[in-house]
Amino acid sequence: MASGCTFLKNMYWVLRHGKSIPNEKGLIVSSLENGTLKQYELASEGVHQARLAGELFLKELSEKNIGPENVRICYSPFSRTSHTATVVASVLNIPLEGPWCKAMADLRERYFGPSYELMSHDKIDPFMRPEGGESVADVVSRLTRALTIVESEFEGCAVLVVSHGDPLQILQTILSAAKKHSGPGDDLTSGNADNQHSLCICQGIASLPYKLENFVN
Repeated sequence: MASGCTFLKNMYWVLRHGKSIPNEKGLIVSSLENGTLKQYELASEGVHQARLAGELFLKELSEKNIGPENVRICYSPFSRTSHTATVVASVLNIPLEGPWCKAMADLRERYFGPSYELMSHDKIDPFMRPEGGESVADVVSRLTRALTIVESEFEGCAVLVVSHGDPLQILQTILSAAKKHSGPGDDLTSGNADNQHSLCICQGIASLPYKLENFVN
């Protein structure tokens, strides 16, 4: 699934958090203040999904002969993503604290603004910038910054990015555009990158088990 790359120093996988308590209640929890509360972590089904995702990731690592010393987990600080990262790290038998794992605020959920916070998710229009919330361009900016930071801190690692549905879809768009408009010598900071690495997405769909599939070919 991965090949040589002229600008990325690491191999990347992405993982959406497992089914959370807000998912069960149909609530939007998008602010950093609320998102980090323990009451909004994974539901029991989500813990099971995260464990399945960890097992799939471990299988991928084994097939590629990647040892745990070369694995890094970068995750959103929201409770549902940090809970997911904790479960995956336990499957991989690596500590969440220390150099292997890194909480990054730039990987947080897209903020939909105070009018939608703790409201039904059926009320949101993902294509509109909500009043007081983040636009897609805002999220693109911080995700690009996050990827740049990871690339500056790690090299030759298998990096698992644990985040949320909207940010991960936006990340896919960033990397697809980078691949499409790439040229020799491009890098992240130029905004034009030759992305030949494959990324994989572990995406939970309702109550179905996680599945591993190509993210960028």
